[in-house]
Amino acid sequence: MAEDKLTTRAEDFSEWYNQLVLKAELADYAPVRGCMVVKPYGWALWENITAALDREFKATGHVNAAFPILIPMSFFEKEKEHVEGFAPELAVVTHGGGEKLEEPLAVRPTSETIIGHMYAKWIKSWRDLPILINQWGSVLRWEMRTKLFLRTAEFYWQEGHTAHASKDEAMEEMYRILDIYEDFAINEAALPVIKGTKSETERFAGAQVTTSIEGMMQDKRALQSATSHYFGQNFAKAFEIQYVDQNNTLQFCETTSWGLSTRMIGAIIMTHGDDQGLVLPPRLAPIQAVIVPIFKNDEEKSKVMEVANRIFAELKTAGIRIKMDDRDNVSSGFKFNDWEMRGVPVRIEIGPKDVEKGSVALARRDQPGREGKSFVPQAGLDSTVSGLLVEIQDSLLKRATEFRDANIHDPKDYSELKKVVADGWAFSYWCESKECETKVKEEAKATTRNIPFEQPAEAGTCIVCGKPSKRKVYFARAY
Repeated sequence: MAEDKLTTRAEDFSEWYNQLVLKAELADYAPVRGCMVVKPYGWALWENITAALDREFKATGHVNAAFPILIPMSFFEKEKEHVEGFAPELAVVTHGGGEKLEEPLAVRPTSETIIGHMYAKWIKSWRDLPILINQWGSVLRWEMRTKLFLRTAEFYWQEGHTAHASKDEAMEEMYRILDIYEDFAINEAALPVIKGTKSETERFAGAQVTTSIEGMMQDKRALQSATSHYFGQNFAKAFEIQYVDQNNTLQFCETTSWGLSTRMIGAIIMTHGDDQGLVLPPRLAPIQAVIVPIFKNDEEKSKVMEVANRIFAELKTAGIRIKMDDRDNVSSGFKFNDWEMRGVPVRIEIGPKDVEKGSVALARRDQPGREGKSFVPQAGLDSTVSGLLVEIQDSLLKRATEFRDANIHDPKDYSELKKVVADGWAFSYWCESKECETKVKEEAKATTRNIPFEQPAEAGTCIVCGKPSKRKVYFARAY
């Protein structure tokens, strides 16, 4: 890894992000424009994300399946809004096996159509419902402006697709999943997200209701971190997903879909990272603690490594994701910088004096420099490190929450709103008209993020046009 320093966040936040993804060895650029190679360290982080979510999905009755990546083009023509929404992003296969295909095939940008087709085959009776299926995989969208993890042509995600007998059941499913996303973001990723409903303009193509969790990054831009949609009977009617109810009457199903992608890695980087590199939340960090043994000669090495190996075994037995950095071709200072760049929550330094004193030096990643360093006994180090990991997790959430709250404003008029969204979020009453939403987008370069479920008791007036308004919305510039 190169020892040259990162561009600072204050100098150029976007360039800081780009450099950090590469230097921390999370991902690299692929030969195809807009695609990425996720490197082992980045994939290990994604695996921890998927494991946490997969547990929650299965605990709520969902099962995993896999659907093909190629979809007949005719499927996209069955749901009008859906095809209009995705048409500019489709990659299409026209030839296979050296011959022109009778019907072109789309590389899936999302799977509603193919899954709708299969559900129509599988669902016959009310006894077949609900169907609660999730898929882990990748999709392809021909993005024009790409950024590693945040917006790539091919990206990895999970997409849930469910079919229900009633609207109430389907709506309940949509909110249940949104709650899972919120819980994951806050408690696993230490991201203080806000959940709410998207405006009609910002809805997913073909959805009747789209809900989202939105996070504030350190440059104060918003990042939509996951979405959960209620489709009503739109896709059911397009793909004839029907069932015979208990009264022997043929009914259309009510369907949902929901997804969270590798964009979550981008959210973690931009919420917690600093000018030294990544700062990873302990619950998701691929390596939670790294041991750096320090010695000058073979005699010191023998004594230090004996203690280091014992501590490594103790922490591993305690369930801590531990790494021993015994590289002999780089300096201790290089190792410190390397692990700081990779965002490992705790560094354990062991030198000859530590061996004599029966202690170790602990450095916590969320507090770089002297303030984050302490000397603790080797005895009971497993519980000391475990406790420190919990403390760091809580500290990251607290810091991100305070930053978010300090940068959400309640402007008194439209003129002030335009100033606020240049460097923060506005939480304002909005009449929910497309005209006012478009005006903010064109004049302030900000979009509505979501309408939170928790609203003030009293009504107000729209920040843009002054008409009566029942609900407040978040306006922000976004990724």
